[in-house]
Amino acid sequence: MFKNCLLKVTPVLSFLLFVLTTNAQIKPTPADERLKGMQVRKEMEKKSLLKDVKFRNIGPSVMSGRVNDVEVNPEDPTEFYVAYASGGLWHTKNNGQSFTPIFDNEDVMTIGDIAVKWYGSRVIWVGTGEVNSSRSSYAGNGVYKSSDNGKTWEYLGLPESHHIGKVQLHPTDPNTAWVAALGHLYSANKERGVYKTIDGGKTWKLTLAVDDNTGAVEMEMNPNNPNELYAAMWHRTRRGWTFTESGPTSGIYKSMDGGNTWSNITAPGSGFAEGKKLGRIGLSVFAQNPNIVYAVIDNYNPLPDTAKKKLVSDTVLQLDQFKTMTIDKFLAIDDKKLDTFMRRQRYPAKYTAASVKEMVRAGKIQPVAMWDYFDAGDDGFSNSGIKGCEVYRSDDAGKTWKLVNNKLPQVFSTYGYYFAKIYVSPTNADKIVILGVNAWMSTDAGKSFKNIEGRNVHSDHHALWINPKKDSHMINGNDGGINITYDNGANWFKANSASLGQFYAIAVDDAKPYNVYGGLQDNGTWFGPSNNRETVDWHDNGSYAFKSIGGGDGMQVQVDTRDNTTVYAGSQFGAYSRANKNAPFAGRVSVRPQHELGEKPLRFNWQSPILLSRHNQDVFYFGTNRFHRSFNKGENSVNLSSDLTGGRKEGNVPFGTLVTMSESPLRFGLIYTGSDDGFIHITKDGGYSWSAVHTKLPKNVQGLYVSRVIASKYKESRVYVTLNGYRNDHFAAWVFVSEDYGITWKQIFTDLPAEPVNVIREDPKQENLLYVGTDHGLYVSFDGGASSQAWMSELPRVAIHDIAIQERENEIVLGTHGRSIYIASLSEAQKLAADKAYYDKKKADLK
Repeated sequence: MFKNCLLKVTPVLSFLLFVLTTNAQIKPTPADERLKGMQVRKEMEKKSLLKDVKFRNIGPSVMSGRVNDVEVNPEDPTEFYVAYASGGLWHTKNNGQSFTPIFDNEDVMTIGDIAVKWYGSRVIWVGTGEVNSSRSSYAGNGVYKSSDNGKTWEYLGLPESHHIGKVQLHPTDPNTAWVAALGHLYSANKERGVYKTIDGGKTWKLTLAVDDNTGAVEMEMNPNNPNELYAAMWHRTRRGWTFTESGPTSGIYKSMDGGNTWSNITAPGSGFAEGKKLGRIGLSVFAQNPNIVYAVIDNYNPLPDTAKKKLVSDTVLQLDQFKTMTIDKFLAIDDKKLDTFMRRQRYPAKYTAASVKEMVRAGKIQPVAMWDYFDAGDDGFSNSGIKGCEVYRSDDAGKTWKLVNNKLPQVFSTYGYYFAKIYVSPTNADKIVILGVNAWMSTDAGKSFKNIEGRNVHSDHHALWINPKKDSHMINGNDGGINITYDNGANWFKANSASLGQFYAIAVDDAKPYNVYGGLQDNGTWFGPSNNRETVDWHDNGSYAFKSIGGGDGMQVQVDTRDNTTVYAGSQFGAYSRANKNAPFAGRVSVRPQHELGEKPLRFNWQSPILLSRHNQDVFYFGTNRFHRSFNKGENSVNLSSDLTGGRKEGNVPFGTLVTMSESPLRFGLIYTGSDDGFIHITKDGGYSWSAVHTKLPKNVQGLYVSRVIASKYKESRVYVTLNGYRNDHFAAWVFVSEDYGITWKQIFTDLPAEPVNVIREDPKQENLLYVGTDHGLYVSFDGGASSQAWMSELPRVAIHDIAIQERENEIVLGTHGRSIYIASLSEAQKLAADKAYYDKKKADLK
């Protein structure tokens, strides 16, 4: 029996009470508050006492990060711009051999789409906020324009657009442009749809709007007639626990008067997809004959019954039979038949027909436990039984549509919300490319496709440019950066010379020089030396400084500093293992905890937390919705708690999961946990008994994602907490400290701008020196959080997801989600914190 006497109510009741009193308090942040926060940030940067202490970037660059758009000079394809999801805007004039960032000084780094006026006086338009609706798809603040290749930018408004799918420029009128605004990701808002400006962005008019949850994700234009426009509208809602990727209001709209008025051209009877579950749509107009229009859709309507997978036979056991099976019927099942079923379903090998029947006879479990073992209640978007990717074509400018291919389930792998882009060759109406997990090309107008994602190409594709003068030449943007082909995808090369890695978490070891480890979005887990300087020298010897230690979406890393070789790392939803970093793909040992038959499945967060005890590094902790401890390096673990969250919530996203853990450096077994639904717990006896401590936080922040809980190294009873409202479109900064083990809390860092907080760390030498990483930068406090200032020298305004401190070298290491890893010395910050006279002099000199 679990020793949870301090939990007075059941998890379900606790969750209901918590939600009723807290969720109503969490409101999306209005645009004016965000804009004010951006001005506050700029002022803090100007007044920073650390502006002369510069950060150095150590890479990595090879794996790069998610690309959202590519715009190429049609007269000189060696010049192009690349827009990254969270790494800014970059320019190359040498075919991607080197890049220059040109958007680093603006208020946001996330980009949805860009447009370039190539002829005459060049003008670049940037629509901020990506539209992929993923777990780290940051909100933008509208539209920017530059007339001097990014040296200066003019802000053009639309701050409530948040996520922009397309910026469409008029081919001859520089003052006319259109913007496809998808709108908020985690909340409803009316400022979504198609906007038009006729005065260069000084004013905007919303000319196409459907409802508060349906926004514009794509636009296309007849290049011969700019009054003829197409817009793809997409219904989608996302919350922390669920994502609805489709709806009846999705469809294609057309304007014949320059976007002033619109009509739905995919209504029933048009030949286009019908139903209540229409997902994301991509569009492409054939330049030489604009009557030809292609569309790709993520169709979430269910497959017809005839297409559904049939049961093998009535004699084969099926999982759902056990939901209502009686004990007598269960015990009567043939042992061989039951064993075959259990191996097919992948129950742990320790469970056999004989052992499970004995458990049933003894009354330890009921037959329904066979069903419960896999009843997770969510699947992380792994939808099945839907139509999926479909390609349509119109030969009369959208008046009628014809389905040309509906046998493409492999294209999206049911993740259409992340893809749904289609491109037609500028010179061949029958040659089209659709982007998804792979890149697929058709040369027969969509009747058949082949995968053109060859060697050296990363999966998950989001942008493509096809050369109008040679359509075998393509530039592709994906989750691994930029790839270029000149032969229709038979061969590709990478153009990843800039450090654009999207780190979720980082760690350091004690080697000399020390190494930095980290997990990246869709690019696995890597480690490399802290003294690395990114150059192309490694092309000569073939040995890149950073080495891979795992695939998938890289997540948290722990390093045993007794040997600086044993690492714990893994990928999404808790797929962690222990390995030797020098031979990481041989001899792996899984450290993922399992539940027992008779229990519901454990819930694993996208970034499940792991932790090595620094008191004894044989002790390994793992957080699901419960707390797990191992005394033998993760090989065997014990579930020491009941549910430490608000409980399971129905949806298709794992929710009610632990996301952060911290053990006191001063006391073994004093451990805190934080969850995605706002629960914070403490144990003082290594996990045997737990007490909830989040209920004393202010009501208006209860229920927010607990991005960090950090036990202090200076005082046993002190603990820090940061709360993050990203999953509520709530952008206020929340940092708290407790001096009494969480019984009472005090808000600190109250002068931070309105930007969600991801992490807090203590300085290793100065008790009152604290570091905070937010979605837009790094902040430091010299007085325990009473006041703060920015520390952004040589650091772009990028999301800082994690901070590590290397104590021997006295350095701070930043894991950014978009610009890889930065390092700086802590000496100056420590001197300012320790020497008041020096602090006062620096402050006076600044004035």
